[in-house]
Amino acid sequence: MLTSGALLGGTADRWQGGWSETAVQVHTAMVITLPLAAAAGCWQGGRERRRRTEELWATTVRPPLARLLVAALPVALWVAVGYLVAGASAMLATWPYARGDRPHPALLPGDAVAMAAGALAGHVLGRVVSTRLAAPLLAMAGYVGLAVVALDGPAAARPLNPAALVAVGELPVWWQPWAMAVWTGGLACACALAYAARRRVTALPPLALALAAGVLLAQSGEGLWHADPLTRRQVCDTSTTPAVCVNARYAGMLPQVGDALAGVTGRLEGVRNLPVRWADHGGAPRAGEAELPGLIPLGWSAVRGRLTDPERFAWEAAGALSLRGDCPEEQLSERVQTTDDAVRGYLAPHAARDDLDRFDPERAALREARARLTRMDGHERREWLSAYFAARAGCHPEEVPAL
Repeated sequence: MLTSGALLGGTADRWQGGWSETAVQVHTAMVITLPLAAAAGCWQGGRERRRRTEELWATTVRPPLARLLVAALPVALWVAVGYLVAGASAMLATWPYARGDRPHPALLPGDAVAMAAGALAGHVLGRVVSTRLAAPLLAMAGYVGLAVVALDGPAAARPLNPAALVAVGELPVWWQPWAMAVWTGGLACACALAYAARRRVTALPPLALALAAGVLLAQSGEGLWHADPLTRRQVCDTSTTPAVCVNARYAGMLPQVGDALAGVTGRLEGVRNLPVRWADHGGAPRAGEAELPGLIPLGWSAVRGRLTDPERFAWEAAGALSLRGDCPEEQLSERVQTTDDAVRGYLAPHAARDDLDRFDPERAALREARARLTRMDGHERREWLSAYFAARAGCHPEEVPAL
């Protein structure tokens, strides 16, 4: 619990306020907490040897399996409970700042069972291996093994990794956590029964279940995950031109985004040939759209449900109006680049960049272009901007009117 809490606390800016980000961050902590759980079980498994009470325990009437479970289950259960408490605490920390979406606890059952299974399997290893270095070596080997398989392992092995990497906005199929629980729990139970049961054959049923679940996971591959339907939806404010749309996962941030862009839309009132909307659907803008500056990954433009720098956000959004997703990329002339920068600076003034431009001798042409655009009367400026956006929308930057 403390390890998960430390890992989550150190990265709170990147997940607090997003339900999917929270679930992914809690699950990612498994790369460290699962090896530690196995190491805790391994250390507990060597307790009798360190206390030199093995012969004493062998004289009791309690069978070996019962003795193993009495010592192993408390650690296994407590590491699972600690992980669940850390996950629930992270969700409670996200709840006040969430601006859309819903909690995603689907991975928690499988992860908790994997934690308990790691502790149980580690306990068996602690009984078998006599060295005191077994626990720290197991922790290090477990961390390296999980990380290597997650980042660069064979494609067939990744679905079997209980700490597999998950992308923000992805959800598991409904049975994946339960299959993962059978896979990890079955292997741990088989290890315990093979070591301590009077009849070793009793290890075969859990082993068979684990192998069946493993085959199912491996054969499913990428089919274990699907995109959250909310990532393909947008929530829009159509009262402005262009309309302002945000991804439905952050629907509650639409008023903030609209306020940040109010200055831009106000200066564009009466201008023609504009994009239909700023879009935020996770890909390149479609025809007639401009790309909204990214709200994700959290920790940059947005932290805990708030825009970190509305002025910069508006500046980036103004620049996106000139970049149409249906236009081929091409090298722009210096005149067109200067005109683009002047339009952006007029639509969304940015104090820090304005100061930089004011004192940079190489930006004299930009200062002159911006001054001419500002000196135009309202009607003349609207006509000029309409011609400018018509040239950019038609993918003919060479037709951009001069300033």
